[in-house]
Amino acid sequence: MKAIGAISFLLVTYFLYGFYINQYDVSVIPQQITREHSRLLNDYKGVMNVHTDLSSGSATASFVITSAKLANLDFLMFTDLNIFNMPTTFESYHGNLLVFSAGKYSYLDSRLIYYSMTQESIGNNLGDAQVKLSDLLSQKTGASKDTLTVLTHPYKAGYSWSGEIPSGLDGFELLNMKSLVNRAWEDSKISTIWSLAIYPFNPRLSFIRLFTEPTDEIALLDKLSQQRRVVVYAGTEASARVIPLANYFIRFPSYKRSFEFMSNHILLKSELTGSFNSDRTKVFNALKNGNFYMALDMLGDPKGFVATLEEENKSHLMGSGVKLSKNMSLKISLPSKPKDFFEIIIFRNGEVVARINDPETVYPISLPGTYRVQVRVSPMLPLPDAKKWITWIYTNPFFVTP
Repeated sequence: MKAIGAISFLLVTYFLYGFYINQYDVSVIPQQITREHSRLLNDYKGVMNVHTDLSSGSATASFVITSAKLANLDFLMFTDLNIFNMPTTFESYHGNLLVFSAGKYSYLDSRLIYYSMTQESIGNNLGDAQVKLSDLLSQKTGASKDTLTVLTHPYKAGYSWSGEIPSGLDGFELLNMKSLVNRAWEDSKISTIWSLAIYPFNPRLSFIRLFTEPTDEIALLDKLSQQRRVVVYAGTEASARVIPLANYFIRFPSYKRSFEFMSNHILLKSELTGSFNSDRTKVFNALKNGNFYMALDMLGDPKGFVATLEEENKSHLMGSGVKLSKNMSLKISLPSKPKDFFEIIIFRNGEVVARINDPETVYPISLPGTYRVQVRVSPMLPLPDAKKWITWIYTNPFFVTP
C-alpha cells in the first residue's frame, strides 16, 4: 500500500507540475498571430535536412508538406538519405509552400546535402554519387553556380568531418537539432531525461533547456570565414521517428514541432510572387549566397530582424563581399524589444567588438574583416531552472575586404 501511495503521490505531483509549466510562456517577444516583414526586406522562413519514409522518416512527403504548412513555413527542402534518381514530383508550390527535392548522401565518414537547379542526377548508386561530390568539392569556392553542397552536422558523433574543409563546399550546418540533443545527452543525462519528461506539457521549454551553444561549429565558421566565403545553415534533421504506444503510433517529435523549433530566414529585396521558376531561383540564390540568418523560432518569431552592411546609397545583405569604404556601417534592427535581458553581439574575425543593448543600432565599420552578428536573450525558466543565456539569432557573415 505504501508503494502505491508513493507512486500516486509522484504521479499527482508530476501532473501538477506539468500543468504549471504548461502555462509558462518562453517567448522573448510578445506573441502575435502574424508578424510583418521589415520595411526594407522580405523575410521568408524555411527548413532543410528533412526526411520522409523514402529513407529514415516516418511519413510520406504529402504528410510532411501538410505539417510544414501548419508550421507556417515558406519553403521546405527534402533531403532523403542515399536516394538516387531523386523523384521531383513534389518540387513545386503547394499552396504558399515552395518545396525543393534535394538529397543527402554518404561521403567518407560524413553526409552532404546536394541540390541541383538543373536537376542534374547525382548518379545511379553511391559510388557515382561520391565521384560527383568529389568533383564538386575540388572546385574553387563558388565555381558551381547551379548546385548547392552542404556538410551536415560536421561534429556529430560517428559522422564527424576530418581534415580540411574543401573549397568547393558551399557551407555547413551551424545548427543541427539532433546534434544538439546528442550533445545535451553527453553533457547531462539527468537533465536530458527531465526535458523528455516535461516535453508533453511544454515542448518549447523542453528543447530550450537542452540547447547549448554550438561552440565547435562557431569556431569552424570563424576560422573558415577568414580564409574564404562560407555559408552556414540550420538543419532540422526532421524524421519524426515513430514510437509504438498500445495500438497507436506517436511521432516524436512531430514534423510540425520540429519545424517550429528552428529555421533559416532568407531576406529578399523583392517579394515571392507565386511563380515557381522565379521564386525557386530567388530562394536558391539566397541559400547559396548566405543572404539569410538562422533563428531559434521557439524563443519567438524573429520576422522583421534585419542586419545589413550600409555604405553611401548602397545596402548589402549578409553573405555579401564588400570593399571597405568611408562611412561604412553595420545596421541591425530587432523586430521588437525582447521582454527579457538581451544583447546584440558583433564579431569581427571571431572576436567580440561590440555588445549592444538597444534593439536598433548602427555600428561603424572602419577595418576590413569578417563580421557577423548574434542576438542573445536571457529568459527566466521555471523551477528547477533559472535564467539562461541563449542565442536567438545567428547571421551569416559579411566579408569586408581592404
